[in-house]
Amino acid sequence: MNDDALRSDLVRLAKSLFERGYTVGSSGNISARTQGGFLVTPTNACLGFLTPDQLSYVSLTGAHLAGDAPTKEMPMHLAAYAARPNAQAVVHLHSTYATLLSCLQETDPQNALAPITPYAVMRLGKVPVLPYTKPGAAAIVPLLTQAMNAHSAVLLANHGPVVAGLSLASAVYAAEELEETAKLLILSRSLPVNHLTTAQIEDLEASFKLRG
Repeated sequence: MNDDALRSDLVRLAKSLFERGYTVGSSGNISARTQGGFLVTPTNACLGFLTPDQLSYVSLTGAHLAGDAPTKEMPMHLAAYAARPNAQAVVHLHSTYATLLSCLQETDPQNALAPITPYAVMRLGKVPVLPYTKPGAAAIVPLLTQAMNAHSAVLLANHGPVVAGLSLASAVYAAEELEETAKLLILSRSLPVNHLTTAQIEDLEASFKLRG
């Protein structure tokens, strides 16, 4: 995909996320790998009202090359790409239920998502919760790098999800799956829920290779 097409896709998907309530105001940020760097949503920009030429273009080391100034959380994106060399996109949202899950004391820090649907297993696998760090702070880099060596998605405590994917679309879809699974978990907290068994999970992992 050429850069112009990637810019258009990024803007289109960002708008879709905003219009469906996965992000509000100027929260959230998305990046996508290009031949020589990364396209990334600008700082303090609403994902619902971006234009292709507004997107920031940064080098492989994070230097701002063109477009508006990049999100202050670019170091987090770079850490995700360093940990997952095959990743082509990273999505960070403040989506309601996933963010709530990241705030709850009862959430398992080793895996925030109980295995209640096959698609959560296929697209996300285990999703650890990383300790709280100030948004944009460099302290997130070693934590995220270590976690994303083994996981394609994480929750930042009291903040929200970060998801990497093998394509821009797959990263967005996985972020949506994370939010919808978190919603199911929150809504079913007082209900007797059937979880997938270990054998069912192993069968899914052996049959599908959808995680980036």
